[in-house]
Amino acid sequence: MPPNSYVSTPAHDSYDVVIIGGAMMGAATAWFLTQEADFDGRILVIDRDPTYAKCSTGHTNSCIRQQFSSALNVRISQFGADFIQNLRHYMGGDDRVPQLKIQNYGYMYLADTDAGADALRASHAVQIAEGAGTRLLTPDQIAAEYPFYALDDITLGSINTKDEGYWDYMAVFDWWRRSARERGVTFLEGEVIAINHSRSRVDSVTLASGDTIACGQLVNASGPRAARTAAIAGIDIPVEPRKRYTWTFSAAQPLDRELPLTVDPSGVHIRQDSRDTYMAGAHCDIDPAVDPDDFEMDHDIWMDHVWPAIATRIPQFEAIKVLREWAGHYAMNTFDHNAITGPHPELTNFLFLNGFSGHGLQQAPAMGRGTAEWLTHGAYRTLDLTPFHFGRIAAGEPYVETAII
Repeated sequence: MPPNSYVSTPAHDSYDVVIIGGAMMGAATAWFLTQEADFDGRILVIDRDPTYAKCSTGHTNSCIRQQFSSALNVRISQFGADFIQNLRHYMGGDDRVPQLKIQNYGYMYLADTDAGADALRASHAVQIAEGAGTRLLTPDQIAAEYPFYALDDITLGSINTKDEGYWDYMAVFDWWRRSARERGVTFLEGEVIAINHSRSRVDSVTLASGDTIACGQLVNASGPRAARTAAIAGIDIPVEPRKRYTWTFSAAQPLDRELPLTVDPSGVHIRQDSRDTYMAGAHCDIDPAVDPDDFEMDHDIWMDHVWPAIATRIPQFEAIKVLREWAGHYAMNTFDHNAITGPHPELTNFLFLNGFSGHGLQQAPAMGRGTAEWLTHGAYRTLDLTPFHFGRIAAGEPYVETAII
């Protein structure tokens, strides 16, 4: 069987863990479960679209950063960077696994107000305390290192060029699925239409095919469809698909050095793509929830907002040519823009892995590992992810993270 193939019929009528959603989070959780010495159960991953044509993973810009405002989010990305760059080691030294590196052009946050500068300073203190390599730069210091920026309006910058930048997410994603299958995980193409439960536990799921599969524990890893999956079980979570637009372009006057992923005060972000191309991302000022199948481009946003912002910040980008464009989705947690993890307080074997609000890909290693620990031990053994548990939403206690792009 090819390493990435899906079955259409489950081999068993009961699984110890059923994961709804086989993209980055679902694949990470399945693989980390296979690494748990104390777990020897059957694992089933169910995905409605094994082509990944309509999921967040398939439309990502594939970057990682440590520049968050909360220590836990910094630590989560630090583990992600370690996992990416030591993938072969984590895969048991398998020489089929590629040796990966992060393209460390870094993130450059630019502040154009005193309040924005104060936020960068506060985040910088958190990051430095966690061992990140973040540096605060005055406009003159930015100009000395990156002379292509126009900086008349900028008050402060923040950059980290260690373990921040682009990485090959597809290699990690492929190897999670390949290795998980080799260790007995079943990936099934299907759509869950019912989550059957009595009192405090999920008993089974029913598929559109008519199959009913009993489960010991259930994980909702369905990305922008997370709220729909939760609703099937009678649970409400504040996660919505929000459109995010991406363009790749070439420049008539290419820059003479790598472009950090620049988070501009305009809301546009731009970065190096290949040696001679660049990537920009943005969203509309009006940012409504959309249907999870809606990937239509808004062509006006490029001319009205993105290109003017790019050309203003980097005058060499006045003459550029769009090469490719696409729309993807954030699985936006509208409550506090952070992950929702852990078990439901009443339906105790229903676990969340949802609402990553744009930073899920880089958090997948730590989140998959943590979810596998909870499924196996009923507790975390490495990073404590309980601040992200569902209970904070019912309690009205948001987990504050200000560095949201």
